[in-house]
Amino acid sequence: MRLLSDFFESQVAEVPGAPAVLFGDTVIDYAELNARANRLARRLIAAGAGPDRLVAIAVPRSERLIVAVLAVLKAGGAYLPLDPAYPADRLTHMVTDAEPVMLLRTEDVTSLRLDVPELVLDDPSFEAACEQESGADVTQDERRAPLHPAHLMYVIYTSGSTGVPKGVAVTHSGVADLVSTQARVFGVRPGERVLQWASFSFDAWFWDFTLALLNGGALVMAEQHDLMPGESLRETMLKHRVDHAVMPPVALGVTDSEGLLTGGTITSTGDVCTRSLAAEWSKGRRLYNGYGPTEVTVGASIGGPIDGVQEDVSIGTPWDGGTVYVLDGSLGDLRDGTDGELYLAGSGVARGYLNRPGLTASRFVADPYGPPGSRMYRSGDRGRRGADGELFFTGRVDHQVKVRGFRVELGEVEARLESHRAVEIVVAVVSGEDASSQRIVAYVKPSARHEVTGDELREHAREALPEHMVPSAVVMLDRFPTLLNGKIDRRELEERAARLALDATTPGTGVPADEVGDEGGAGSYERILCAMVNEILKIGHAAPGDNFFDLGGHSVLAAQLARRVRSELGVAVPMRDMLAAADIAELADIVERTERTERTERA
Repeated sequence: MRLLSDFFESQVAEVPGAPAVLFGDTVIDYAELNARANRLARRLIAAGAGPDRLVAIAVPRSERLIVAVLAVLKAGGAYLPLDPAYPADRLTHMVTDAEPVMLLRTEDVTSLRLDVPELVLDDPSFEAACEQESGADVTQDERRAPLHPAHLMYVIYTSGSTGVPKGVAVTHSGVADLVSTQARVFGVRPGERVLQWASFSFDAWFWDFTLALLNGGALVMAEQHDLMPGESLRETMLKHRVDHAVMPPVALGVTDSEGLLTGGTITSTGDVCTRSLAAEWSKGRRLYNGYGPTEVTVGASIGGPIDGVQEDVSIGTPWDGGTVYVLDGSLGDLRDGTDGELYLAGSGVARGYLNRPGLTASRFVADPYGPPGSRMYRSGDRGRRGADGELFFTGRVDHQVKVRGFRVELGEVEARLESHRAVEIVVAVVSGEDASSQRIVAYVKPSARHEVTGDELREHAREALPEHMVPSAVVMLDRFPTLLNGKIDRRELEERAARLALDATTPGTGVPADEVGDEGGAGSYERILCAMVNEILKIGHAAPGDNFFDLGGHSVLAAQLARRVRSELGVAVPMRDMLAAADIAELADIVERTERTERTERA
């Protein structure tokens, strides 16, 4: 069976001069990318990388990141992705738990203090040492041991219900079928451009990586602020003439589709693709809807091309080499359209959870319908099978949720807040009518012995959790609502969270744009922006000195704010400035300066 490096090297042989990676003004062709990865791979082998040995990578978005991943895989190792934007405490936990043999980083990644041997990739002396190595393909004989499909390819950490992130160990065994599915469905041709949108810490990143580099396409990379959903993402896709992209519905929902991916493909994944999104994004391009948790090699099924007028948007049929069962509580196969739990089988099923044999045994179970010794993954997702075999996602069987396309175990959010000495009880829920407005609300019963504020608890959460898991609001309660059996009534708390957002919204607080006056002015813009923030965040108390993110905002809502500023005020504020503004008053100054500059340029 062919390994990832085999597929990549076959593309190098076919299209050596074709662009492989584009980042800013940098363009690397397949031959150069291959040679750089081979040289680094030989240094990694010498340093201890090899089959079933993890190599942690903490490198910002750049062509150097792609070289590093290819080098680890060519050396026979498996990569552990560490997004430098994540909290240092969370990254430290991953490394402590996974025990990689080394860490690859760049000089600008200084937040990690780990007891692991390091290689600094952009250190001049290390770069010089790499240049002395051969650029020819690494052979099996050069590796520390022969590499086989059953060996690890990567370990990605996901949210854990017990409060501790768990590492999903994925092998090379699913790569051949992944490539087969990509070729059959998407048919990427040399020179076509694939957007690299997802964070390095998610398996969707691996999909973008392979869709381009194992199919002869060009991987388009950009800085994070240029990929923010909305106008920044749209401009980046237009600028680089992107042909293929994969992103969650929350990003699609705030990005104008007009003129994007013409004749190409867009794949919605990570959350429910609604009829309205399907109607918009199926025009002028092929729209697909993908499904699959981290516990399989990126995906399990895909549906499309999708007709935007269909009643329900399906998650399609299984990938090549895979099977999706709809089973009842006794593992009976449901083929009559009845809801059941989705179990995933086939070549892409992960090895299990790293260092968690008990959890692995409970989720990766024997496949009663497959060959002897085969396993299937119990996804916790509910679904049904249509008369034509198409699969439909219908919800979850537990408290795992999707927030803006990210998989979140609310238990992990609760565990982090409970670690604060002033918290006695905490329950986290999700509210929001659609993907873009979803937010986590935490209800807390504080200790009588210690004082604490909601802002302090949000900051406590932010120190260990990624941005999408930090509660947008923390509400203090003296007493929790309970059911007749004495258990906390989560449904009541969810309804309270919805009412909280509704009650906080103050209709009619917006200031008409024509009241700004010809000269505008930061004071006028402050009033308008405060009104916009109140409406977007569904609060009623935004003030000029408030920080948008401290009020409960997140990146997608920031994109919505930028869109409103552009549409209602006619001012295009770069997302970089939106994210960097210390408070609403500073953002008002930015809007005023931008408006003045644009007016001068027009004159």
